[in-house]
Amino acid sequence: MDNEPNARQGIQVISRAANILRTLEGHPEGLSLSAIAKNVKLARSTVQRIVNSLASEGFLIAASPTSRVRLGPGLVSLGSAAKADIDRVLLPHMKNLSDEVGETVDLSVQDAENMIFIDQVTTDAHQLRAVSAVGHAFSIYCCANGKAMLATMSDDEVMAFVEAHPIKALTRSTITSTEQLLTEIASIRKNGVAFDKEEHCEGVCAIGVAIEDPYGRNIAISIPVPTIRFNRNKKQLAARLREYKTTIELALGKGAV
Repeated sequence: MDNEPNARQGIQVISRAANILRTLEGHPEGLSLSAIAKNVKLARSTVQRIVNSLASEGFLIAASPTSRVRLGPGLVSLGSAAKADIDRVLLPHMKNLSDEVGETVDLSVQDAENMIFIDQVTTDAHQLRAVSAVGHAFSIYCCANGKAMLATMSDDEVMAFVEAHPIKALTRSTITSTEQLLTEIASIRKNGVAFDKEEHCEGVCAIGVAIEDPYGRNIAISIPVPTIRFNRNKKQLAARLREYKTTIELALGKGAV
């Protein structure tokens, strides 16, 4: 029992350090200690102590001759290790899913208003396949993986996102009404999967889920399918994708103490 106050204090320090790092994430030019303190709602002296500790580990470095600091190179190796670990965990499950459903399985990450495809498992089960090159960017509002990601946001956040990134029709099926998009997002939250019904590319549909990532990346798994096969298989695809979402999140450490 005597160690409980120390344990709580240690957790609080870690939480505060994480908040400081996240605050600096969007500021490559760095921030002053006062600006950081204002953002994280802590005393400047407290921020100073935490910044000094993070800097000693190489997680923060000076950004200017004054008092600005920015993210340091020590985070690069951690980020690379985190990505390698995610790939190591995800790829075997993606391969199993692809083998079971006989379709391509994609891994993507949100980058502002886009979903970027960062890995992929293909199959030889069909001559006609839907394949998007790794590195391609799809607008978040018209692809299954992107709509799954939007469904993790609140309605207010979605509205703010749409205001900042206006919707444009890419096909005749693209949802361009904010009201219709919010209705579909409500359905995604209820059913656990998102659909792209030729909204990004005519002749191609997809189904996707957002994955809870312990490293904080907004990642998603999706299965693109030629429209000619999609409608008769979508219930099976949805069921398998829900199951794999649960399995993958547990493998990544969801619920771990």
